[in-house]
Amino acid sequence: MFIATKYSYICVVSKKDKLIVRFLSMPSDFHYNEMVRLLGYFGFVEVKKGKKSGSRVKFTNEEGVAIYMHKPHPTGILKRYQLKQVKEILGL
Repeated sequence: MFIATKYSYICVVSKKDKLIVRFLSMPSDFHYNEMVRLLGYFGFVEVKKGKKSGSRVKFTNEEGVAIYMHKPHPTGILKRYQLKQVKEILGL
């Protein structure tokens, strides 16, 4: 969104938009917590499978679309192939 002032235009970008732009740039330091937030913007919620699920995580939306991934540890930084898979599923 652009706001016109007397002297120039100011671009106002939301946190959501900034995160999406960051994701689309395929950074090498995209964190798991950022992915959870991003998927939340697209209507996905993390499904808890109990104590024995380990690092495998499932996200689903209201339409029944599922995204499976392994939660990276110990750093929490996602691999490039994981970003590509999510990007493909989201259609971005």
